[in-house]
Amino acid sequence: MAEATTTAAEAPQLPDWRPPNAYEKWVEDQGVPIHRGYYVQDLRTLELGWWEERQCNAAFLLLAGQEGVSEVRVTEVPPAATLPPLKMGVDEAIYVAEGRGMTTVWATEDGPKKTFEWQKHSMFHIPRHHTYQLSSLQGSTPARLMHTNYLPLASQAVPDLGLFINNSLMNVELAETPEGEMYAHATAFRDVPGLRGGVYWHGNFFPNMRAWDDLVPFKGRGAGGHVVWVRFPNSPITAHMSVFPSHTYKKAHRHGPAYVIVIPAGEGFSVMWPEGKEKVIIPWQEASVFVPPNRWFHQHFNLGQVQARYLAMHPPRGLATGANEQIADPARDQIDYANEEPWIRERFESELAKRGMTSDIPEAAYKDKNYEWAYEGE
Repeated sequence: MAEATTTAAEAPQLPDWRPPNAYEKWVEDQGVPIHRGYYVQDLRTLELGWWEERQCNAAFLLLAGQEGVSEVRVTEVPPAATLPPLKMGVDEAIYVAEGRGMTTVWATEDGPKKTFEWQKHSMFHIPRHHTYQLSSLQGSTPARLMHTNYLPLASQAVPDLGLFINNSLMNVELAETPEGEMYAHATAFRDVPGLRGGVYWHGNFFPNMRAWDDLVPFKGRGAGGHVVWVRFPNSPITAHMSVFPSHTYKKAHRHGPAYVIVIPAGEGFSVMWPEGKEKVIIPWQEASVFVPPNRWFHQHFNLGQVQARYLAMHPPRGLATGANEQIADPARDQIDYANEEPWIRERFESELAKRGMTSDIPEAAYKDKNYEWAYEGE
């Protein structure tokens, strides 16, 4: 066998096999603020900048836990204004952080259009390959909306953003969705085969996540909390909202990246950490956003006088991250109160004491990992 004789100096120069991330390059080219780090304190006061292409003020979030999977951007609709039409090649879920307005959606230029109104704390879904326009219905106050989708992940496979933004492609099957049904009230499904137990709400429009009260017990995560599971029609995007009592906190757990968490109501903090390493404390309130990084433990603490709510937009189900925070191995991926570091309880009780409050976590929960919580409504 002949031996290779090419020396390092003579070796051909290989091309760069690691091209720049197409999505992040596109974001940087838009000229609007980009917010990095672990969290955003308040979407309602977040610094925005003029986005010429979209004719509005906007900002992008590139938080640590998004990890090239989920896009998070903030759009501000000026008072009594309508933004230019936008068509995305990926599904979008939109949460209203502030304001009141309406959206018009259509699949084809000569087809029917559907218009619906939204308010603060509404959440709605825009199907891929549909055009939509956002309008503010308030004459003096702008509306702020948080958009989430899987554009960063899609652009890793096909690094051409032009295929996903204002492309003329159309999905005929989606276009044939009956216009009158597209944004009807969400429907509840129970005991869905292949999905964990509970009630799943299926629809494109949820009028008020802060007031949503069709909840079921969220057993296994502690604190006597409840949950609503969300599915959007014909969409890879899924979500859930967890609601848990004042003066309590949830068990620490971990999963994959890109669970985008926004707070509809409550005051508290979360702790995030990679196993065996330093902890990061996230203070939160209404309209805060944070994204736990891949396989980081995270734990949520309610310091308010009322129930706290966090709405989590899930990563794609095809990733090895699950789609609903299901814990495959509780021994490794969830920490019971009885096994947590003493610092966790001490920090929580210290923060409550500053506010003249005490913990409602029963002492028995710290001694018995099989402690049975009482759930309202059972």
